[in-house]
Amino acid sequence: MNVPATREDLMIVNMGPHHPSMHGVLRLIVTLDGEDVIDCEPILGYLHRGMEKIAENRTIIQYLPYVTRWDYLATMFTEAITVNAPEQLGNIQVPKRASYIRVIMLELSRIASHLLWLGPFMADIGAQTPFFYIFRERELVYDLFEAATGMRMMHNYFRIGGVAADLPYGWIDKCLDFCDYFLTGVSEYQKLITRNPIFLERVEGVGIIGVEEAINWGLSGPMLRASGIQWDLRKVDRYECYDEFDWEVQWQKEGDSLSRYLVRIGEMVESIKIIQQALEGIPGGPYENLEIRCFDRVRNPELNDFDYRFISKKPSPTFELSKQELYVRVEAPKGELGVFLIGDQNVFPWRWKIRPPGFINLQILPQLVKRMKLADIMTILGSIDIIMGEVDRLEYLKEVMGMIWVLVPILTPVWGITIGVLAIVWLEREISAGIQQRIGPEYAGPLGILQALADGTKLLFKENLLPSRGDTRLFSIGPSIAVISILLSYLIIPFGSNIVLSDLNIGVFYGSLFQVLLPLDFLCQDMDPIINIPF
Repeated sequence: MNVPATREDLMIVNMGPHHPSMHGVLRLIVTLDGEDVIDCEPILGYLHRGMEKIAENRTIIQYLPYVTRWDYLATMFTEAITVNAPEQLGNIQVPKRASYIRVIMLELSRIASHLLWLGPFMADIGAQTPFFYIFRERELVYDLFEAATGMRMMHNYFRIGGVAADLPYGWIDKCLDFCDYFLTGVSEYQKLITRNPIFLERVEGVGIIGVEEAINWGLSGPMLRASGIQWDLRKVDRYECYDEFDWEVQWQKEGDSLSRYLVRIGEMVESIKIIQQALEGIPGGPYENLEIRCFDRVRNPELNDFDYRFISKKPSPTFELSKQELYVRVEAPKGELGVFLIGDQNVFPWRWKIRPPGFINLQILPQLVKRMKLADIMTILGSIDIIMGEVDRLEYLKEVMGMIWVLVPILTPVWGITIGVLAIVWLEREISAGIQQRIGPEYAGPLGILQALADGTKLLFKENLLPSRGDTRLFSIGPSIAVISILLSYLIIPFGSNIVLSDLNIGVFYGSLFQVLLPLDFLCQDMDPIINIPF
């Protein structure tokens, strides 16, 4: 009987990018010692779409439909940060009613995002039932979005100076009914999940992040507040009208996956409190600052006068971004979502740099999973709450640059030898033309190298381009000898993965040089016995 041998080597396993628990196209290269995780390397770049460069070639209004693809589960926040940046850059005032509408939409979007985090997170650790429950409430949120914006996911609702449209009739009553219903749903989640012994066994004490560690890694959102730091940009920056409502920052001090779960459950309850207060106290007035449509615009005065007076057309706002720079941030469901904007007195941003929370929070994953079990990777990754639409950024460029640097030491000697041989052939043609004192196929000028290539190619294909008084046999085999010498020179070059130019022996170049110049010697001697070039 054959007894299988026991191997003690480390095993490298690929998780993703098609793994169902990767929450997108994320690839993890995991080094395992049995079931123990030794190392973990996240690989990005499968979904990078160049959103920052697109922003730098669009006006703000043109770019708004794109931003909902960053975090497609919390789309209102990407729209909010996109309009907040030019608003602060141009000191644009937002009407009170528009600010209240924004807060309501943002908190509904926060609830929808946390719900779609909760379901897959529970499925990752083996509980399938909550995954179906969360769609029940999430569909109600999307019904409210559809009634107000016309779209369920990609809304394009925020505008510079307000929102695109006012709330429709009866929407406030429906939203209040949803708030009352959702509180009972959260209680149901807590009874089903929070004290479940199997759930606690999987998440309690797993993926612990300390206070100093969270600060040093630049974490934000529930990842930071679960480690004992009461930091919420809605309280710190007091943007929109959050300071007018009574609500509490949710935080825990244990720093494990259970704490991150509790923070998000508590935030959904606090969001309902904010929405209820905003709906009951929403003021009247305009939903958009229409005056800023005619400020700082590239416009034709005569055309605009005609539009305003006779057509009554609502012009498309193309704001000029003043020559300033600023950083704007909001408290998104996953953490601090920021944009660094530089204006250049143009309708297009000169620089648009996005600070996604998922990209920053994901960098601590290798630190958390080390010395843990393989099954704990899904628990820790799920507790971080990433979305690959905003995470994928620069890894693709990094891989391309890495490939280029691998090819550079290989292509450098190849191109060097090729250019050297072409220069020698061109010199041979110039000497040959000078000897013959005629203008023909051997004409040497600015395009001498190209002429040499054309002549050599034709000669190889048996074209009759022989000069007068030239030896037929020598001119027939001369180009063949030159081409063969080039190919032989490539064969003796020691190509490798770590080759650099200094690794090559200079004798290779001398050998190639002599092999190419030998036919030149025969040609010159045959054409004029007086001329003799010693080699």
